[in-house]
Amino acid sequence: MGILDSLENSPAFKGVLGQLEAAVVPVVLSEVLGNGSQGGLSAIVAKLQQAGLGDQVKSWIGNGQNLPITAEQLQQVLGSDTVRQLAAKFNIPIDELAKVLAQQLPTAVDQASPDGKLPHTA
Repeated sequence: MGILDSLENSPAFKGVLGQLEAAVVPVVLSEVLGNGSQGGLSAIVAKLQQAGLGDQVKSWIGNGQNLPITAEQLQQVLGSDTVRQLAAKFNIPIDELAKVLAQQLPTAVDQASPDGKLPHTA
């Protein structure tokens, strides 16, 4: 085990990473869900549905349990280039960015659709 391995597994490093995620994730999500290169929330939802992830999307918009999405599924929908560009823009490893987005996207969509439907301006 090298120094970097022990550093990555240390509670202090994980704490710093958690703080970084807490600071950057809202900005990254707004970039993905906003009217940026992905076309906004409605466009993301449409892409997810077209990719066969309609059940997950329905669970996020509906009032029940949010079904998960994997980092790989999200990366396929958004496109590797988009994920790579976002990771570079925010100086986050690609795998970490995809993983965090996959964890946070269901909640973000759920919160953006409190009445069980997407807002018209999304």
